[in-house]
Amino acid sequence: MARSGTRSKSVRPAYVGFGMLTPVFIMALDKLPKHNTGAVVHEVSEFVYDDAAIIACLLRQWNIPTAMIGTSLGDDLLGHEVARKLSAWGVQGKARFTRKYRTPIEVNVSDRKGARTYFWQRSPEILGTLDSASLSPITGARLLYVDWYDGDHIIRAMDRARQLKVPVFLNLEHAHKDQEIFRKFAGRATICQAVTDAAQIGRKRAMLSVARKLLKTGIKTALITMAKHGCLVVQDDLIIRVYAPRVKAVDGSGAGATFSAGYIYGYLNDWSMEESVRFAVAAASLKVTRSGLKMFPLRDIRQLASRLRVEHMIYRNNQFFVIEKLLSLPANNPLVREARKLADTFIPKRPKQPIKRRIFKV
Repeated sequence: MARSGTRSKSVRPAYVGFGMLTPVFIMALDKLPKHNTGAVVHEVSEFVYDDAAIIACLLRQWNIPTAMIGTSLGDDLLGHEVARKLSAWGVQGKARFTRKYRTPIEVNVSDRKGARTYFWQRSPEILGTLDSASLSPITGARLLYVDWYDGDHIIRAMDRARQLKVPVFLNLEHAHKDQEIFRKFAGRATICQAVTDAAQIGRKRAMLSVARKLLKTGIKTALITMAKHGCLVVQDDLIIRVYAPRVKAVDGSGAGATFSAGYIYGYLNDWSMEESVRFAVAAASLKVTRSGLKMFPLRDIRQLASRLRVEHMIYRNNQFFVIEKLLSLPANNPLVREARKLADTFIPKRPKQPIKRRIFKV
C-alpha cells in the first residue's frame, strides 16, 4: 500500500476494498478453555484485517491487481507495519496516519471445530475516518467490496460506485434480519453474500427465503454461505448448490473472506457462475485446514473445485426440484420440459477442446 505522498506504479486495480484496517493476531488451539483457566496455543499468525483487506491480499496472491480504501492508522509502529505489509503484498492505496488514536488491534482465537472467537477495537472515531478517505481508486475498477458492519460510512463509497457503474459486492452476513440495515444497504449492492442460522445447518427453504429477499431489492446475485455445508447461489432462475468437502479444520479465521475472494476471482476472470462458486467453496475449505491467511496455489484449489458435488435446482409450487432428477422423470411430467430448458441454459457442457480463460497478470 503506497504511503502518503508517493505514487503507485502498479496497474489500475480490478478489485477495490473499502473498510477497516487493523493488524490481527490469530491464535490456533484445540478448544477454548473454561472461564478463568488457560489453553495451549499451537500457532500464532499475524495478518492484516478486516475482510476487505484480507480479500485484497488474497487476490494479490492470485495475481489480481487490488487496492484498499481504509481507515486511518495510528502513527505508531503497528500502523506503519500494517502499511508496510499491504505494500509488500502489492495492494495499492494511500496509507493515512493519525496521532489522535493508536492503531486498533484484533485478536482471533480459532479452535479445531472451526469456530472463531474474536476481540476487536472499533470506535466511531476510527470508522469516521472512512468519511474523509479518497474514493479515487474506484474509478476504473471492476468491483467494489464493502462490509455492513462498517455502518453508514460505506454508503458514500457504494453511491460513488453506482455513479461510475462499478458493481458492488456487499457482505451482509446476518444483518438482513435488521430491516433498517437491510433497506439502507441491500438496494445499493449488485452481489450480496449473506447467511442465516437455519442456512448454516443446510435448510434449503431458509436459504432460498433469504436469497429471494435479497433479489427483490435489485441485487443481481445472492450468495448464501453455509459453513461446512457449502453454498447456495441464486441468480434469476438459476439456483446452484455447491457442497463443501470434508476437511479437518485447524483455523476458521478468515474463511468467509476467503470464500468472497474465491468468488470475486472467478467473477473478475469472467468464469461461469458454477465455476466461480466451486472455486470459492474449495478455496474456503482449504483455508481452514491450516493457520494463517497464506493461500493455496490456484492449481490445488481448482483441482478440489472440480470434484465438488453440485446440484442445479428450480423452485416451483413452493418446492425445490433438482434439475438432474427431473430429467429422469417420464416425459409427460409437466416439470420435465421446463427442467430440460433450464438444463440446456445453465448446466455447463464439457468443451471438446480446452477453453483459454482470462487470468490477470501483473
